[in-house]
Amino acid sequence: MTPAQVNFKWDELQKRIATDFDTDIPDIKVMLFLIGVQELGQGPKKFSKRQKEELMHIANCKLFSKLGFYELEGLDQDGWPHWKVINAIPNYTLLEQEMIIKSLIIDYFDEVL
Repeated sequence: MTPAQVNFKWDELQKRIATDFDTDIPDIKVMLFLIGVQELGQGPKKFSKRQKEELMHIANCKLFSKLGFYELEGLDQDGWPHWKVINAIPNYTLLEQEMIIKSLIIDYFDEVL
């Protein structure tokens, strides 16, 4: 996708999530949190600040596994997924990082919605 296509689809996805959850337009962090909760598979509940950070890490690992950077190792005793690094993520510029993450989030929601 071109950057313009990514931005258009991103705006559409943000509006859809805001409508579905009856909330403000979500930013990347909120989207990562939602993906993390989905991947954890334990449903919505209260999470500590540390758990929220871990959920966003789970989301990043899940998204970047599509590009071959991570692989799921398995679940711990509490059912939380653990990932291992397969390939180091290149040093992208901030704009490249944003476009890649947005694109991966768009693809993720296209698959699950």
